[in-house]
Amino acid sequence: MLTSARNQLSGKVTAIQRGAVNDEVEIGLADGQKIVAILTHGSVESLGLQTGSEALALIKASWVILLSDVSGIRLSARNQLAGTVQEVSTGAVNSEVVLKLAGGGEIVAIVTNDSVTNLGLAPGKAATAAFKASSVIVGVKA
Repeated sequence: MLTSARNQLSGKVTAIQRGAVNDEVEIGLADGQKIVAILTHGSVESLGLQTGSEALALIKASWVILLSDVSGIRLSARNQLAGTVQEVSTGAVNSEVVLKLAGGGEIVAIVTNDSVTNLGLAPGKAATAAFKASSVIVGVKA
């Protein structure tokens, strides 16, 4: 599948919680971390999602927020993936930050240069990528 979304994380559906309109779909990644997505019930059905199904979570890099220290912080964002900064590419205003996840996957965030400086983001530094469940697009192989 080719998409413009920088973040394409594959895994297996580990749980589906049905709702009247929206369903909560949990996708387990290879490293044991999980992604939660909120989809319409119709989308879950049309994709054929069920526990054990292979699924792809798509998240635009601009939807990802980075944290350098999550101790003592509680967020409403359901998805929080821990990793290590692998690369920082600095532009005129924004930077692209690539986090390497424990299982070998990557997640990319686009953040301001000021945020990179303020958070001390540099290769080798631990960081957490956070994003809302409603920011996750789920795909399956046709």
